[in-house]
Amino acid sequence: MLRLLLALLLTLAAPGLAAAQGAITAAKAKDLVRASLVAESEALVPGGTVTLGLHMAMKPGWHVYWRNPGDSGLPPEMAWRLPAGFSVGPVQWPAPERIPVQTLMNFGYEGNVTLLVPLTVPESARVGETVRLAGTLSYLVCEEICIPGSAELSLDLPVAGSAEPASGQAALFARARAALPETAPGPVRTTREGDRLVLRLDRPDLAEVSGAAFFPYAEGALDNAAPQDLAVDAAGLRLTLTPGDAGQPAEALAGVLTLTEAGARRAYALGPEPTPAPSAAAAVATAPEAASAPSGEETLTLWSAAGLALLGGLILNLMPCVFPVLSIKVLSLVRQAGESATRVRLHGLAYTAGVLASFLGLAGLLIALKAGGAGIGWGFQLQSPVVVALLAYGLFAMGLSLSGVVHLGGGIVGLGDGLTRRAGYQGSFFTGVLATLVATPCTAPFMGAAVGFALTQSTPAALAVFASLGLGLALPFLGLTLFPRALRLLPRPGAWMDVLKGALAFPVYATVAWLVWVLAQQVGPDGLLAGLTGLVLVALAAWAWERARHAGRLGTSLSRAAAVVALAASLGLVVVLDGDRAAARGTALAQGEEAFTQARLDALRAEGRTVFVDMTAAWCITCQVNERTVLARDGVQAAFRAGQVAYLKGDWTNQNPEITRLLEHHGRSGVPLYLVYRGTREAQVLPQILTEGIVLAAIGQKDVAAAR
Repeated sequence: MLRLLLALLLTLAAPGLAAAQGAITAAKAKDLVRASLVAESEALVPGGTVTLGLHMAMKPGWHVYWRNPGDSGLPPEMAWRLPAGFSVGPVQWPAPERIPVQTLMNFGYEGNVTLLVPLTVPESARVGETVRLAGTLSYLVCEEICIPGSAELSLDLPVAGSAEPASGQAALFARARAALPETAPGPVRTTREGDRLVLRLDRPDLAEVSGAAFFPYAEGALDNAAPQDLAVDAAGLRLTLTPGDAGQPAEALAGVLTLTEAGARRAYALGPEPTPAPSAAAAVATAPEAASAPSGEETLTLWSAAGLALLGGLILNLMPCVFPVLSIKVLSLVRQAGESATRVRLHGLAYTAGVLASFLGLAGLLIALKAGGAGIGWGFQLQSPVVVALLAYGLFAMGLSLSGVVHLGGGIVGLGDGLTRRAGYQGSFFTGVLATLVATPCTAPFMGAAVGFALTQSTPAALAVFASLGLGLALPFLGLTLFPRALRLLPRPGAWMDVLKGALAFPVYATVAWLVWVLAQQVGPDGLLAGLTGLVLVALAAWAWERARHAGRLGTSLSRAAAVVALAASLGLVVVLDGDRAAARGTALAQGEEAFTQARLDALRAEGRTVFVDMTAAWCITCQVNERTVLARDGVQAAFRAGQVAYLKGDWTNQNPEITRLLEHHGRSGVPLYLVYRGTREAQVLPQILTEGIVLAAIGQKDVAAAR
C-alpha cells in the first residue's frame, strides 16, 4: 500500500522535477542573448544626467519583448543596485516589431536592441571617485519556445568635472535614439465605427506610405493578432483596428504608430505615454536585498512562508468551495468508526498523500509554466473552461451517486462501499486529490503572501511551501484518523446515514451550479450550451450504467455501451468549449466600475485621484463573497462616490498578463488582491477578507460614512 502511495506521489509531483530541469535549460539563455551595460559618456558629472544603455543582442530567430509584449511574453526588467543618491528614470523603449507566433501576435525585438535609461548623478558625488553601476537584467527570450534568462550587469565610471562622449559608443546611441518614437506629425484621432476602431492621421503627404502598424501601450486594448487595415488618401492615413477585451474608450487609445515609407520605417508616439507608477520603483532597488522583497509586505523567509502556508491550508477547510468534499469525508469517518485503528490511520494517510501529491503536482506545473514565460498564477487551471467543465462533470457524477441514481463505489467518492481494502485506500487518496482541486479557487488569509513568496524562490523551496499548504488542508482529517479515540465522538453507523448521504448531494450540486456559472463567464453561448449538454450526457451515462446492474446479459451489454458512448460524447464536447472561448467576456462591470489596465491606473494616479483596484475572477469564491457582502454595500458605494474614488476591476477569469504582472509585483500569485492608491503614493495592500470598515478606512472615508 505504501509503495502504491509513493508511486502516485512521485507521478503527480513529476512536474516539479521538470521545473528543475527547466531551470538548467534557462542557463542557456545567456548563449541566446548577449547583454551589456554601456554609457554615453566617459565620466559622471555631479548634478548631471548621463544616458545608459541596456544593450541586448539576440541569436537569429530569437526575440525579446517590448513594454507591452502583446499576446504573450514579458518585457525585460532591470533591478538596479546603485550608490546612495543615484537614481534612474523610466526606460525609453524603441519602436517594436510585430512578431507572429502561431495564432498569437507578440510585440518585441529581433537582432539587437538598446533600451535607453537616464541616470541622475547627485550633487554630492565626489570628483575623482569611481562609481559602480550594477543590476540584474531579467528577460524572456523566445523562438518557438521561451527561455527565461538573467544577466548580472555592471559598469565602473569615474566622477569628473566634465565628461566627453564615450569612445566607440556614439553609433550605438545614435541608432537607439533613431529607433525611438517621435512626436506625431499631424492631428491624430481615434473613433469607433461599428465593432472596430479607426485611427486617423491627418497629413496630406503620406501617399508613399506602404505599411503601418499600431502598438498600444495598454495590454488588452486591441485584438493584437487581428489584421490592421491601412488606407491612404489625399487627407491622410486611416488604420482600422479591432478592439480587445479591455473595454478601453476609443479616445483613450494610446501607443506607437510605425509607418513604412519608401523602404524606411519611422515611429510616432500617439497619446500620453504611461507614467511608471512609483510602486514600480520597488524593482529599481538601491540595495541587493530590496530587489526580492514584495511591495507592501514584510520580507519573508522560507520558514515563515511555510508557516503562513500551513495556516492558510488550515483555513481553507472553512472555505465554501471545500465544504462538499469534506462533508463526504465526514460520512466516510462515520462508516470507519468501528474499524481497526490501523485501517483508520491508513485512510488518513492516504487522504493526506492525495492532498500533498496534488499540491506538489499543481505547484510543479505552475513553476514549469512560469519558467517558460506563461503569465499565470495560483488557480491557473480554472482559467481553462475545459478544466472547469470536467470538474463540473465529475462532481455532478458524484452528486448522482450520493442521490442514489447510480452506484459508483468508494473509488469515486471515497465512501468505501463494498470495496476491498486497497480500493478503499485509493478512494481516500483520490478524495484528497479532489479536495485540492476544489480548494484552488479559494485564497485563504496568510496564503497569498506565502504562495507569492514561493514562486520567487528556487524549485525545492517553492515545493516545500506548497507542501506546507497541502499539509494544512489535510491536517484536520489526518488528526482525527491518527487519534481514533476522537472517532468515538461521532454517531454510530445506522440507517440515518442513507438520509445524510442524500442530503450531502445538494452542496455538491450547488458546487456544480457555481462551476457552470464560472463557465458562462469564460465561453460564449455555444460553449455554454456544450457544457450544459455535457451534464445531460453525464446523467444519461449514469442512468444507463445503473440500468445495466438490473438487466439481463444482453441488456447489460447494451446499457453499458450506451453509458460509455454518452460519457465519451460529453468529453468530446470540451472541444466546442475551447473553440468558443474567444467570445467570452468575463465578469460584468457594475455601474461606477472600470476595467483595469495599467495605462488607466497610471492616468488616474497622475490626476491625483484615489483608486481602488479589485483583482478578481469568476471562479474565486473569496472574491465573490467580498464583492457581494462588502464592496456592493450601499455604504461602501456611497463612500466611493463621496470621495470620488475610481474603482478599477481586473478580471482574471481568463489569463491576462497585465494583471499577472501587478499581482507578482505585490508578491502575490493569485486573486483576490485589493489595492488602494492615493495619488502618487505607494499602494496600500488590503487583507484578502474584507470588511466595510477596512475599505472605508483605506479610502479615507470612514468619518464620512459614520456621519451618514
